[in-house]
Amino acid sequence: MPLASASRLAVCSWSLRPTDPLQLIQQIKTIGIPRVQIALDPLREQPAVWGMLPELCRQEGITLVSGMFGTVGEDYTTLESIKRTGGVVPDETWDANWRNIQAAADLAQKLRLKVVTFHAGFLPHESSDPAFPKLLQRITLIAELFASCGIELGFETGQETADTLRDFLLKLDKPNVGVNFDPANMLLYDKGDPIAALRALGPWLKQCHLKDAVKTRIPGAWGEEVPVGTGQVDWSAFFATTAQLGFKGDFAIEREAGEQRVADIRAAREYVERLKG
Repeated sequence: MPLASASRLAVCSWSLRPTDPLQLIQQIKTIGIPRVQIALDPLREQPAVWGMLPELCRQEGITLVSGMFGTVGEDYTTLESIKRTGGVVPDETWDANWRNIQAAADLAQKLRLKVVTFHAGFLPHESSDPAFPKLLQRITLIAELFASCGIELGFETGQETADTLRDFLLKLDKPNVGVNFDPANMLLYDKGDPIAALRALGPWLKQCHLKDAVKTRIPGAWGEEVPVGTGQVDWSAFFATTAQLGFKGDFAIEREAGEQRVADIRAAREYVERLKG
């Protein structure tokens, strides 16, 4: 792992579940990584609470390296429920999502972010699928909006195989759109080997998430997210592959399970630093 990688670490703000900017900043100080991928939805929904974040970050020497937005109505209870409700696929939430996405793009531009990530939803496996043209049109609209703001977009990985995502990106053909590669999601959704997927999606890497997981033994059920370094992601191979691919972006530590998020993310930082050494 290249020595420079430690300076490319960041923390996903939503992993910490902060109630306000001051709590987030204290958590970041405890973790020891002064770089953040910021959830944009709290800033959009609660400007009176979160509006002070940029100035507080400047005062504390914390850099906002990228952003993330969610979509309306997502239900992660089961694989089937998120397939039905996830991303910008459902018609019943599209109008609300499009309004929110435009606001998120405006926020990201004001924060001078260069990359924003999101879950597009389950992409159709074949272009002959009736849902394919509709989703392609929606993603094109989103891509052009963010391109007009000078911002790159990263699809979260895992909800489809790397080959399906690669084929969609080729058909989309938007240079500002790529992937936010999450090796754990490949295991959680049971969509293939993370390192093989990383190689397949190499030309489109915009950012990576550092998260770990154990693949399910029950087809159709979730795998289990675990702290970085304790699951089935081969981290030595992961970092070696990103180096071989010439990836120059950030590695944002994400933790979406467990009740000791600060401790787990700090442990992930220390694990990566040991690998680096």
